[in-house]
Order: sequence, then C-alpha cells, then structure tokens
Amino acid sequence: MALDPQSWWLQLLAGLLVAAGLGWLFVAWLRWRLKPAQMSQDMFLDSASAGIKLETHRIPTRNGRTLHARWLPQAGPEPIGIALLMHGWGGNGGQLWPAARALHADGWAVLLPDARSHGGSDPDSHSSLPRFVEDIEACCAWLRTGGVCLGTAPLVLLGHSLGAAAALVFASGRSDVSAVVSVSAFAHPEQVMRRWLADHHIPFWPLGWLINRYIEQVIGHRFEAIAPVNRIGLIQCPVLLLHGDQDGMVPLDCARQLASAARQATLWTWLGTHEKFEDEALLYQNVTTWLRHATDPHEN
Repeated sequence: MALDPQSWWLQLLAGLLVAAGLGWLFVAWLRWRLKPAQMSQDMFLDSASAGIKLETHRIPTRNGRTLHARWLPQAGPEPIGIALLMHGWGGNGGQLWPAARALHADGWAVLLPDARSHGGSDPDSHSSLPRFVEDIEACCAWLRTGGVCLGTAPLVLLGHSLGAAAALVFASGRSDVSAVVSVSAFAHPEQVMRRWLADHHIPFWPLGWLINRYIEQVIGHRFEAIAPVNRIGLIQCPVLLLHGDQDGMVPLDCARQLASAARQATLWTWLGTHEKFEDEALLYQNVTTWLRHATDPHEN
C-alpha cells in the first residue's frame, strides 16, 4: 500500500526533527563533559608563611576577558629572569606553587596566571589549547610592556599538562623565550581525544572522528597544526621535558615522541604520576639549576 505523499513528508520531517534534537542533546552533553572542573584556587598557596610578597593583578586577554594572576616580584636585587608558569586543564596558578616557590627562592620573578574559565579569571565560551596559548601571549605582553617592564631579563616558561603543551606551541612561534620547561605535556591532541573517547566507550569510527572534527571547528584550528609534537622542532631555545614514570593520564611515550621531534630538547623522567612527583623539592632544585645553565649566555 502506497504512502500518502503528505504523510510521507510529515514522517520524514518528524524523523529529521528527532535526529536534530538528539544531535543537539549530544553536542550539549559533549560540551558539558569537556568543560574543565574547577580546583580550589588557593589550595597550595602559603605565601604568608613562606615570607613571599604576593601581588594580584588583572591581565587583559582576548575576547574582552581578563585573567587573574599572582605576581611574585623579587625584593632588592634585579631578578635573574621572569618565569611564567601555566597550569593545566581544570587547575589554576596555585597548582604550580611548589615550582613557583623554588624558582622565586632561586632569584626569579614569577607570574602565576589562571587561564580563562579557570580560577579567578573571566569565563569564556570554551577552553582549549589555542586559548591557553593566547593567555600565555597576553601574560607576556603584560610582562614586557604594560605590567612590570623588566626590560631584557630572560623569559622562561614552565607549564603543566595542557599548560605545558601551550607553552611549547607558544614558544615555537617566538624568539624572545629563553627556555621552556614542559611538565607532563601530551604530544598530539588527537591522541588525547582518542583516549578520552575510549574512556567514555565512544567508538572512534564514525562518531569519535566526527567529534574530533567538531572540536577542531569550535577551536578554529586543525589538531595537526597545533600538535606540540609538530611544533616543538621550531622552538629556538632549550627545552626540558619532565614526565612522571607512572603517569596514567598522559603516557610517558608522549614525552619520548616530543624528545624525538626536537634536537634541543632534554628528557627527564621522575618517579611520580601526572599530578604529583616524589621529592618535589629536589626535583625543582634540579629544574632551577637547569634553567640557570639554559639561560646563561656564556653557555649557549
């Protein structure tokens, strides 16, 4: 029995509306799942007991937003340089407080910003690797011109996880970065998303592939163009890749891929996980020693 043409079109329209509704619900769920969780802003900060002067600033960034940042200036003598520390996904500047304390004790002035949609910074429509890069760029502009104006002091970057990936991508297009310390960085966002898809039991073909292409459209960049493993070889300064030997979130093989892609990179493995290292005091003492050598003009 043939379907009435009007009934056929109504059924087709109803099917399309249901599919569109399900697609909208899935995209809404995806954006919710990919929204960064928020860590306590001051869970690591003990500046008063450490006797460290701690200032807070608002730094303008893209899209009319501002970043909340903590600034640790050096009292008295000129600092040996500026260290800009960028946290990872869902974190904030306080996440890198152990590294900040070690660097400050060694003579560095330290900036600890919160990326957009993190900590005390303004929210934005989404968080992504390119936006972390933009926020690092905004902090560098503030340091060099509108903020503390420390002139020709060497600028070094230290980042964790997504912040480390952003530091690598940012440094790949700059000539004014003296050294980069990458802590627990991933090699390629496609690999990160494939692990995320597997954790959520979402098959890669075709749904996972479509999700990745949708994310590329949202962030405005192809994964291949912003992958740290594809950018690290363009960095002109020394790079230290630090990775936990028991990292269950970003495999150690990511650090090995990064090290293989850049002749100027040094790989250190350390007892620890993605978020926590054993004997951090000794670790960051070694990092400060490495930074002094890496930024010494007589050794480079």
